[in-house]
Amino acid sequence: MPAVFCVSEKLRRPLSTLAGVSGFRLLLARALTLAKAQDARLGGVQVNQDGSLEGLGGGDQDAEASVLLIAQLLELLVTFIGEGLVMNLLLDSWPNVVGINSSEKKDHDPRR
Repeated sequence: MPAVFCVSEKLRRPLSTLAGVSGFRLLLARALTLAKAQDARLGGVQVNQDGSLEGLGGGDQDAEASVLLIAQLLELLVTFIGEGLVMNLLLDSWPNVVGINSSEKKDHDPRR
């Protein structure tokens, strides 16, 4: 399964709680539109009514294209809810993520 599907599925529940299922679906669809403008390999990908993705294979080139979609989704989230909330969301979803410095983890409050 391509990483973009795993990331999307992992974020779907908390983002649907925050913005509703249709809000998440629209946010993901906008990220997909922006990513498609950068990489034609995403042309067959679509967002389903429930916010799930379909249409991307699992090859290395598709994995590269899916990184654009993830980046666009995270960029939109930062724009709409701010870097701090996005960081909390990511740390809640991936508490052992590599690349987050100790001060950012220290400031993270999972009880917020």
